[in-house]
Amino acid sequence: MKFSLFKIGVILCVIGMIWISFIFLQGDRTSEEIVLESSNSYDLKMNLEGKGIGYYKVFMPEFTGEQIFVQILDSNQNIISEESVQTKMSVGYFDFEKSGSYTVKVTNPSKEQTSLQIELGDAGSEVMIPPGIIILVGAVMVIFSSYMKLKNYRIEQPDKNIL
Repeated sequence: MKFSLFKIGVILCVIGMIWISFIFLQGDRTSEEIVLESSNSYDLKMNLEGKGIGYYKVFMPEFTGEQIFVQILDSNQNIISEESVQTKMSVGYFDFEKSGSYTVKVTNPSKEQTSLQIELGDAGSEVMIPPGIIILVGAVMVIFSSYMKLKNYRIEQPDKNIL
C-alpha cells in the first residue's frame, strides 16, 4: 500500500482528534440536571486546580426561545465571565489563574420554568498541546499535497468558434 502525503496528513489529523477527545473525556467535570423556576437561580460549584482553562455547558432539552443568564464566579465571588444564552446549547470557556472553588450561576429571568443540564469542568488545555501540534502538521500536509495536485491542473476550454 502506497502512502501519499495526503493520506499521511489525514491519518495524523484523525490520530490527533482521537487523542484530544480522550483527553477531554478524562478531564475533571461535574454536571447537574435541574428544573429552574421563573426568577430563580442555581449554583454549580467545582474545585479547579492550578492554572488553566475551564468550560461550562448549558443545554436546554425543551428549548422554546427562553433566555438564561450565566455567570462564572471565582472563590471570592468575583465575576470572571457572564453571558446571556438564547440557544438550545451553549458552551463557554474561561481562564482561571489559581486553584480554588469556581461556580457557574444560572439565572432564569423568563416567566416560564426551564429544564437545564449544566456542566462545569477543566478543559485540560496544557495536555492538549502535543495532539494539537499533530493535527496542525497533518492539516499542513493535507493542504500542501492538495495544492501540489491542483497546481498543474488544467481545465479544457471549448473552442469559441465552433458553430
